[in-house]
Amino acid sequence: MNAVKLLALVPIIGIFVGAIFFNRVTPIVLGMPFLLFWLVMCTVLSSPIMWIVFKFDPNRKEDELL
Repeated sequence: MNAVKLLALVPIIGIFVGAIFFNRVTPIVLGMPFLLFWLVMCTVLSSPIMWIVFKFDPNRKEDELL
């Protein structure tokens, strides 16, 4: 497994680690409890991370549609 594919684990690890360590109501960020904010940010950031994994995957053929 190359380093680019390991990048795909970042959102998953962020969600699980965040649920364990940030499980508290305070502080409030953007009107949300911090855990909800953390989970939303992990979800939002997972799309750009998956795009990076797709673009730099050495097994991807250049003729694949984007």
